[in-house]
Amino acid sequence: MLQRMSGVFIGAFFGTVFVVANAHDPLNRAVGIALRVLAVLTFAGLLALALRAGRRGRPVVDDSEVPQADWFRGKFAFVVGAEAVLLVGGNLALRAAGAPEQTAVAWIALIVGLHFVALMAVWKRRSIVVPGAALTALGATGLGMAATSAVVWVPFVSGVLSGVALLGGCAYAITHTYRATARP
Repeated sequence: MLQRMSGVFIGAFFGTVFVVANAHDPLNRAVGIALRVLAVLTFAGLLALALRAGRRGRPVVDDSEVPQADWFRGKFAFVVGAEAVLLVGGNLALRAAGAPEQTAVAWIALIVGLHFVALMAVWKRRSIVVPGAALTALGATGLGMAATSAVVWVPFVSGVLSGVALLGGCAYAITHTYRATARP
């Protein structure tokens, strides 16, 4: 359970970062602050729920998905390495091409989404394909928006909404784990 929760905490943390870093203009200031506070409170709540599930001491029965002995080696390392290269290389290429600065968050969302889709195949966890597909779509949408007058909304679409998708996916995983520890 600890390995799975590590991945969930990382996802929830970065979901929170997506929201906190991108909930700004053109959003109303009060809306931006509310979104940031809500993201941080959601992260704290997810952390508390996961710790509570861990204290129950029961093994997690995960009948719908095959467990993995070691989640963070081998193919995982390849996927994360490719993600890092694509994140840096893609952002450098976008800058060199004169793309608006808002494309950075769209590119990040796209690559992080694709990384989740790839990890679904590595970890055999269907549940991560939903946030992966959402981030991929939100990143691609933001890249498309960057060429329009809606470019100022790219941080909201590709940043804030991607953060919400990550937090939602993590909420699903933690809630599933919490419920599984409650079964007799």
